[in-house]
Amino acid sequence: MYAANLLKWKSVRAVLPDTITIMLVSKMNDTIKRNGLFNPNGDTDLRLRRMIGGNSTNLNDFNNVKYAWTSNWYRQAMNNFWIPEEINLSQDIKDYPHLEKAERTAYDKILSFLVFLDSLQSNNLPCISEYITANEVNLCLHIQAFQECVHSQSYSYMLDSICSPEERNAILYQWKTDEHLLRRNTFIGDCYNEFHDHQDKMSLMKALIANFILEGIYFYSGFMFFYNLSRNGKMPGSAQEIRYINRDENTHLWLFRNIIKELEKEEPEMFTPDKVEVYREMMLEGVRQEIAWGQYVIGDDIAGLNRQMVSDYIRYLGNLRWHSLGFDYLFEDNRTEPENMKWVGLYSNANMVKTDFFEAKSTAYAKSVAIEDDL
Repeated sequence: MYAANLLKWKSVRAVLPDTITIMLVSKMNDTIKRNGLFNPNGDTDLRLRRMIGGNSTNLNDFNNVKYAWTSNWYRQAMNNFWIPEEINLSQDIKDYPHLEKAERTAYDKILSFLVFLDSLQSNNLPCISEYITANEVNLCLHIQAFQECVHSQSYSYMLDSICSPEERNAILYQWKTDEHLLRRNTFIGDCYNEFHDHQDKMSLMKALIANFILEGIYFYSGFMFFYNLSRNGKMPGSAQEIRYINRDENTHLWLFRNIIKELEKEEPEMFTPDKVEVYREMMLEGVRQEIAWGQYVIGDDIAGLNRQMVSDYIRYLGNLRWHSLGFDYLFEDNRTEPENMKWVGLYSNANMVKTDFFEAKSTAYAKSVAIEDDL
């Protein structure tokens, strides 16, 4: 018996080094390299530049870029510059105490959720940019991180204007005690934490898809709620703040769509059918969670919106976002914008309302649009 076991162990041990080697090589191939800060030996040949795994000098050269679409994105983002205080909230201060109970509850919970999301984004984006080896793409990510900070400030400005410090703090931290809020935040937060802990290609891709979900689906129950208040003649300043934010989020969505599409060309092993199915399931989960959240926080008690409208519109967005990545639709239905929700697009136009900043110029500062919003 002992001799037989010894022989078996020797045969297993003979194979073990090769198995371990294969596993280690596979792990090494999946690991992504962090950008160095100072790299005088970096590649200057654009043909060698890659989204990840490249050898970047980190020089911000605006004239020599591999990913030409970043130039349009950069100009658009700079044209969109705004500050929260340029919006007059005097009417909102009057309206807030007189909101219907369901409206006020939704207002508070949605703001709590949006504050958390943009705070999470401003912390997550630097983690991603550390592994992006195309300097022109990193420039865009840095601008996005700045914009997320502006969004966080805008929510604070709204809360500081309409309620007491005690009420403000209670609203800000509702996500810690409301199980619906916590569950929603956990889904995206776990994807970000996974990449923070592992830094491999799969966890990066999941973090990128999570960003795409956050920017393209997770905000929209909240956005439609604020636009609905505005079309009912309530809280016009809050709606205008959201229009600014919505415009920024559209550019962020466009940025992440392009990063994902570039990686599909450069890292095809990350888009095998089994991995695409993981990303698809993430999108489906994002849609499910956004619908559940919207129906919970809006329900059927707010004039102009109901649970079915929330479901139809979010399913439509899920189809639109997933299809924009080059894949088939998520759902057989809801492939076109619901007729009874077309007002959302109209109310999201950031040029609808004049502001008080520098003699009330329009929110787009009369600058040309460099990016066609096709998402």
